[in-house]
Amino acid sequence: MLRLLRWPAMAGLAVLVSGCATMNVSSHVERGLDFTQYTTWEWAPPDALPASDARLDNPFFRDHFQGAVEREMTHRGFTQTVMEGDVPDLRVHYHANLSPQLRVNTGDQSFGACYDENCTVRVLDNEVGTILIDVVDGHTNRLIWRGWAQHSVDGVLDNPTKFQARIQEAVTRMFGRFPRSI
Repeated sequence: MLRLLRWPAMAGLAVLVSGCATMNVSSHVERGLDFTQYTTWEWAPPDALPASDARLDNPFFRDHFQGAVEREMTHRGFTQTVMEGDVPDLRVHYHANLSPQLRVNTGDQSFGACYDENCTVRVLDNEVGTILIDVVDGHTNRLIWRGWAQHSVDGVLDNPTKFQARIQEAVTRMFGRFPRSI
């Protein structure tokens, strides 16, 4: 009987563990704001802050990330301003960082969901990437929308194809929460 319960417990644990590996995405928007009043946008000047990690402060990351944001803004009907001196309706700014993350996993011996016969605790150490996008009203400098995504970057940073796909997924999912869509 215990053997019959072990497989469903293991399957449940696998689903639970894989659920921990999903990308966390969310956003905040200024309530009641009419987003149809905005038509143009531009990149905000970068912060004078030091880069959090050289792996995110490089042309590969910037090109792919900014390209993904530019596609999403165009898809939503915004025009990027190109004339010097034009005041855009929106300014877009981003922050990206990498940080260590520790997770403590314990098993449940009653269901056979343990790592070993003693059901010891495991500490998993991985690296997490976080991207934050701010959209600011270009005339009032008021933050009107913020989106963020966070996901493990283990096995991604040293693989350009996976890294590019992860950047695109993060930006697409964040802008899926953007209040304006045509």
